Amino acid sequence: MKKGIIVTLVAILAAFSFTAIAFAAPTYMSVATGGTSGTYYAVGGALAAAVTKDGKVQCTAETGNASVANANLIATKGIEIAFVQNDITYWAVNGQLMFQGKPLKNIRAVASLYPEHVQMVVTKDSGIKKFTDLKGKRVGVGAPGSGVEGDVQALFKVSGLKYSDLKKADYLDFAATAGRFKDDQIDAGFVVAGYPTAALMDLTTTKDNVTLFSFDDAFLKKLNKEYPFFISSTIPANTYAGIKHAVKTPAVMAILITHADVPEKDVYNFVSSMFKNLNDIKAAHAKGKEITLKGALDGLTAPLHPGAAKFYKEKGILK
Repeated sequence: MKKGIIVTLVAILAAFSFTAIAFAAPTYMSVATGGTSGTYYAVGGALAAAVTKDGKVQCTAETGNASVANANLIATKGIEIAFVQNDITYWAVNGQLMFQGKPLKNIRAVASLYPEHVQMVVTKDSGIKKFTDLKGKRVGVGAPGSGVEGDVQALFKVSGLKYSDLKKADYLDFAATAGRFKDDQIDAGFVVAGYPTAALMDLTTTKDNVTLFSFDDAFLKKLNKEYPFFISSTIPANTYAGIKHAVKTPAVMAILITHADVPEKDVYNFVSSMFKNLNDIKAAHAKGKEITLKGALDGLTAPLHPGAAKFYKEKGILK
């Protein structure tokens, strides 16, 4: 009798164990995005919902403070996944610019998403026809230590200009720079973001004396040779009010990163679920339409996480 009871108990425990495995709780992962009015937050919310859909990963989108802050958050293991620009991961991994002497060696790439354009805004009466015409002008170069300011430094280096060549270098984010444009206190400024950029849409709607500077092919080629993470791209005509011509610009890639200690299976499940439900992201936001499996490795500037590498090898886009 006792033997029968023991056998029965063993069977019950085995059944419970099997059920626990079969219905194991999902892994919880958070994604650092950007401010609530930005593209990262909107796309990140759609991405989190798409990843969660399969049930393997319970994913939530968190507000973030732009690429530099997100890179530091990943490096300190404060979050599992983050949106950043690939120029920032380049500076971070190599310990340059805002990461000078402090490389973030544990950053790992997950996926490349879509291009973000270096949009140079100028006043129509500024006389700025080529990049070196910025000499002697009042220029908003981005907030100090920001990704925008890092990109502007790269542009200046390639052009041969220095900030000391300017009449004034204003270290301002684009919201403040837009205010300077509205008050006629600035000649040029930069914003790095996917188009259409909300702040720039507002500026071109309310101020008819501004336009976008179109970079020439020779400059873009030289920039890419010096900094390979920059690609050449085009903002279509009529993207912004009053700008009826296509605009050639440098662009960086918005990418997803993680840190080296996130388990391989978790990153594998994250990437697998994201691409399986990619149509949901495409339906939720215009930028989602630019995310493709084929382009998932484009412009990555950090070592690929093993979990992501496993997925891409299975799909045949990584050897």
